[in-house]
Amino acid sequence: MPRPKKPPRWYFSLRSPYSWFAYLDLTQRFPDVADALEWIPFWEPDATTQKMLDEARVELPIVAMSRAKNFYILQDLARISKARGLTMTVPIDKDPNWEVSHLAYLAAKEQGRGKEFVDAVYRARWQEGRDITAPTTMAEIAGELGLPAELLATAADDPQLRKQGFDCLVSSYEDGLFGVPFFIHGRDKFFGVDRLRPFIAAFQGRPGEDVEENWQDHDELPLFAPPAGDAGHAGGCG
Repeated sequence: MPRPKKPPRWYFSLRSPYSWFAYLDLTQRFPDVADALEWIPFWEPDATTQKMLDEARVELPIVAMSRAKNFYILQDLARISKARGLTMTVPIDKDPNWEVSHLAYLAAKEQGRGKEFVDAVYRARWQEGRDITAPTTMAEIAGELGLPAELLATAADDPQLRKQGFDCLVSSYEDGLFGVPFFIHGRDKFFGVDRLRPFIAAFQGRPGEDVEENWQDHDELPLFAPPAGDAGHAGGCG
């Protein structure tokens, strides 16, 4: 029996500035596409989730970021920020647990507030300099969304949400993800914020030649740009 066809989807990380760029471009310029996609979070797992992945023989594409790459990303984000006349915060993550925010996303999604949660968390991290790995921040964001504080603050302790998060990471592995943002339409895969417009063309069934010819037009680049002390994912994950 053939496997059911997967819907168009995108993998994002609440840690990644480039995922934030893609989120803004996707939701502000192509809201109809954003509403039609499956949103799947990706993050570096903590020890508990990593043990689950090891037992399932799932190896995520995460390696330590080199000093040179970190400096490059900081320069790159500064350039984009300057080009848009934006002043951004520079969050520094010390021993972060990314389950805190990404499993909280799954909890908010169950309440029908997933996209609002993503917007609030990206704003908190890149514009307000708040620590999105802190349960207290999740509690505050829950209040902003009209959700129970404990629901988001304790999401990382919920076994069912932990299993859902594990399934998200397994899905990323099965889809061949090697970085975020990562878009998939049918068999076609698109990596990076600069591949968003070709993905949109594929989603809309339009020829990609004209899109590819001018994909670096400044007007089509993301609207916001963040720098970060821990900017982007290890292993090229944005």
